[in-house]
Amino acid sequence: MEKSKGETNLNNLIKNMEPILNDGEYVFASVSNVTSIPRDITICEIKEKEGITVVLSKKDAEELELTFEFVAAWITLNIHSSLEAVGLTAAFASELGKHNISCNVIAGYYHDHIFVDKKDEEKAMKVLWNMTKK
Repeated sequence: MEKSKGETNLNNLIKNMEPILNDGEYVFASVSNVTSIPRDITICEIKEKEGITVVLSKKDAEELELTFEFVAAWITLNIHSSLEAVGLTAAFASELGKHNISCNVIAGYYHDHIFVDKKDEEKAMKVLWNMTKK
């Protein structure tokens, strides 16, 4: 199955990134083993030498009695960005940083996903939409 190529032009990526705020609250938790976590509830996972980080809804993390500290909003950039694109993450991270908004980024095959503090979700969406109008 051939996959379509994503956008690489930075100006096009920013102009057309169309940020979408996903419903809910999300957390990052570290676990030693993922066998007790149903795969259909995780957004993603990454193996680190200290443990396996899983991203999932706060509700699911609480039901599984996982420890977490940071409660985030999840924003998806609704443009198919190429994994080879240069500068998009730097551009939005810098702009969010100017507004004192921390962001944690996960790149999927088709889209970039930004996790910001839940209390900053509206401000982050405004910053991202304003970037598309420059």
